[in-house]
Amino acid sequence: MRHSAPTLETERLILREFRKEDLDAHAATLGNEDVMRHIGGKPVGREDSWRRLLMGVGMWSLIGMGPWAIELRSDGRMVGHCGFFQFNREMEPLILGEPEMGWILDPSAQGQWIAFEACAAALRWAESEIAADSYPAIIDLDNAPSMQLAQRLGFVRQADGIYRDAPIALFRRPGRV
Repeated sequence: MRHSAPTLETERLILREFRKEDLDAHAATLGNEDVMRHIGGKPVGREDSWRRLLMGVGMWSLIGMGPWAIELRSDGRMVGHCGFFQFNREMEPLILGEPEMGWILDPSAQGQWIAFEACAAALRWAESEIAADSYPAIIDLDNAPSMQLAQRLGFVRQADGIYRDAPIALFRRPGRV
């Protein structure tokens, strides 16, 4: 089992472990109202951004997967994160124990296929290292761009689920065959 995020490289990106120096960029993204309206509904402050960053680092030690910071090769800016999580969500249908894929990008990086490039690299890693039967992803019903990304990545929309007493779009990508 891995205890830290491996570094993955693509043409334009470096996916790497979070660093404490990422806090400013991470807090700016999670503090953005447009980003967070689809992820809990309200911006997150610096303190909670720090907690989420720490959680992401710690997830690798506990379960051998977690998020990568997405860094632009061109200028070294961290513009979001993507990865695989096990949040033990109390939702229907249950996805407990499954490698749930998720992504969050700063508005400055949206619309440039950065999320696709990063998530595709993460999925290639997962197919080799996790080798799950499938990968779920949950997406806010009003988040059309994320739904389009999920479909481009090979996720298929399932019947909507219920999370925190509200409907949520459930997608699933086949894993090992």
